[in-house]
Amino acid sequence: MALQICRFDTNTLTNEEINMSIKPFRLEAVLFDFDGTLTHPGALDFSRIKSALGCPAELPILEYIESLPDIVQQKEAMTVLDRFEEKGAAHSRPNKGAEILVRNLKALDLKLGIITRNSRRSIELAFERFEGIGMSDFDLVISRDDPVSPKPSAEGVVLASRKLGVDVAQMMLVGDYIFDVQAGQNAGTVTVLLSNGSGQVDETADYTVEKLEDLEPLVRQGLPLQPGKLPHELLEQFLDEFTVADPSVLVKPGIGEDTAAIDLKGAEVLVLTSDPITFATDAIGLYAVAVNANDMATSGAVPAWLLTTLLFPAGVTPSEIGTTMQELHDACREWGITLCGGHTEITDAVSRPVVVGTMAGTVKKNGLIDKRSMKPGDRLLLTKGISVEGTAILAREFAGQLKDLGMGDGEVERCRNFLCHISILPEAKLAVDCGGVTSMHDITEGGLATAVEEMSAAGNCGIVVNMDAIPLFPETEQVCRLLELDPLGLIGSGSLLICCRQNGVDAMVSRMNEAGIAVTCIGEVVKGGVGVEGVKEGLPVPWPRFEVDEITRLF
Repeated sequence: MALQICRFDTNTLTNEEINMSIKPFRLEAVLFDFDGTLTHPGALDFSRIKSALGCPAELPILEYIESLPDIVQQKEAMTVLDRFEEKGAAHSRPNKGAEILVRNLKALDLKLGIITRNSRRSIELAFERFEGIGMSDFDLVISRDDPVSPKPSAEGVVLASRKLGVDVAQMMLVGDYIFDVQAGQNAGTVTVLLSNGSGQVDETADYTVEKLEDLEPLVRQGLPLQPGKLPHELLEQFLDEFTVADPSVLVKPGIGEDTAAIDLKGAEVLVLTSDPITFATDAIGLYAVAVNANDMATSGAVPAWLLTTLLFPAGVTPSEIGTTMQELHDACREWGITLCGGHTEITDAVSRPVVVGTMAGTVKKNGLIDKRSMKPGDRLLLTKGISVEGTAILAREFAGQLKDLGMGDGEVERCRNFLCHISILPEAKLAVDCGGVTSMHDITEGGLATAVEEMSAAGNCGIVVNMDAIPLFPETEQVCRLLELDPLGLIGSGSLLICCRQNGVDAMVSRMNEAGIAVTCIGEVVKGGVGVEGVKEGLPVPWPRFEVDEITRLF
């Protein structure tokens, strides 16, 4: 989902509005105005300064001083200005949130600078009033003592760009006055007007924020993301701004929702899903069919039709493309799915093959499994063990490394064969036949840890997981130990999470065992809102979180 909203007009941004009022940008540095931005506004009384200098109200002070005809008058006026500034600095205080903001931005590895019309001496005095940060926390400070024209001139911004070694377009200039915005616009930076709650607006600024606390979420919109799923908090922000007006859409986009469901105005519902395969290269066609079919099955639907987009890097051979197409065909035939179309392209936009599948199927309206049916008291079951897919991928993509670390050929081959178990279609059908199912979720990117969080969000319920009960294959434990990965955060197609009513657990476990499918009760749905809690050896423990799938550390 792409966002490209170019310019914010006259309203100030709240945290909730930031994401939908952005234009595309990338940041490596943030420049701050000083007085009234990092310091609390009002430390300087500009009307008194102008009165003491004889400066007309409509003229900026520095420009008035420069316009004086005599160099002696200019020096005397500058001395008066210095005296006022230094007195104000000695009685100033940090703007609310300034110290925390600077520390947080430094932790994000951003370069920070100050660009101000104040004197350097007044900045030094003002920083004596700060407790948590100082001038040394900034990579540069450009004041009126430097040999550049002051804001609104772009000279200081361009100088900062050169000294920081950052493209001027990848800097953000934050200030509380129109000159800050003009300097940034003249130089080509991203500009942010800080209104300090005054209601001040400037339509030429790219963004307006009311207070410094609102700046960090905006800055994060310009920072590169790590490979993997879009973080939940960002996905939620983006999706919250969109509405699906079509009443036939029964299951809408959301965290933990792997499928959409469309009411066909009859007895059936059309279920749709789409998933890319980006990690695997060996047997990528089989992965693509299995992962999309798994998502389909969690809704209770029967997977029926598949469209694929195949992207191959430059230099691929026809035989490699043909092999992938044959894998797709064979996997679809095995599971009764029709491969009905798609697109194949060779492009330098990818460095290894990528297969994007879009699958459709149908389910009777009364058989649609909607995660919103989850209720406190439901039990959480897990089939097989965690990280089935991850174990197979690691053995297929990193076999040489695993052997170098001590695994035998037979052990690696057993892990490679985990690929045969990444379908959850049999257990999904059994679960549906048993009845009492309120939610099902396929464990994919981010592993069990992410999947349970997604399930909680989609069902709008809390979940408690007994971490001692989570089943782990010995092969998976060995591979993860050797490669220093946490199996809880490792991609895991092949394991199905099932929420069912408490009174249906025994019958479901029995039916699964009869079919030769291992299933374990690992948790319970609870009251208290969205979120996951862990329990280990009877004591509460934090539920692990993974910003990206563990496997990305190897790729």
